[in-house]
Amino acid sequence: MNKIKKRCAWVNADPLYIAYHDNEWGVPLYDEQKLFELLILEGVQAGLSWITVLKRRENYRLAFDQFNANKIARYDDTKVAELLNNSGIIRNRLKVQAAIKNARSYLQIKQEFNSFSDYIWQFVGSPIQNNWREGREVPSQTDISDRMSKDLKQRGFTFVGSTICYAFMQASGMVNDHTLDCFCRDREA
Repeated sequence: MNKIKKRCAWVNADPLYIAYHDNEWGVPLYDEQKLFELLILEGVQAGLSWITVLKRRENYRLAFDQFNANKIARYDDTKVAELLNNSGIIRNRLKVQAAIKNARSYLQIKQEFNSFSDYIWQFVGSPIQNNWREGREVPSQTDISDRMSKDLKQRGFTFVGSTICYAFMQASGMVNDHTLDCFCRDREA
């Protein structure tokens, strides 16, 4: 007998979304370049749905040099114009400029803390395990995401409001917000 897997209610039928939920969302992520990519993409999501960004993620990786912060930090007006003409990404000048500014701030954090991963994970220490029965119980921000947002902004980041930071925390596994009935809830990372 084939048992249907129960997932968090926010997952739609799109195979890309299902794969993202099942294999990435909520899995503790420590690779600093992937954390940087995720933080940039969460900022891009502002005002949009995550599936909109997820469908363009590969295009973003190509357009933004695989999220190599050293390269992004050196982008000039010519590169910005090229990005704004790239139909494979969301062509929003403020979000493109934020990626460049955030790359510079990311590099400063790496210099100060030796690791962006160590810096960002200090906000939680280890993954926070929540026990939500329904998606509507899940907050859009917390005291921790407020602190993270404030600290990132003080370090020069943009598009890192508390709601964006909480979504980043969920996606990177800093917090496990899979609902109790989701098959991913108690998986081994």
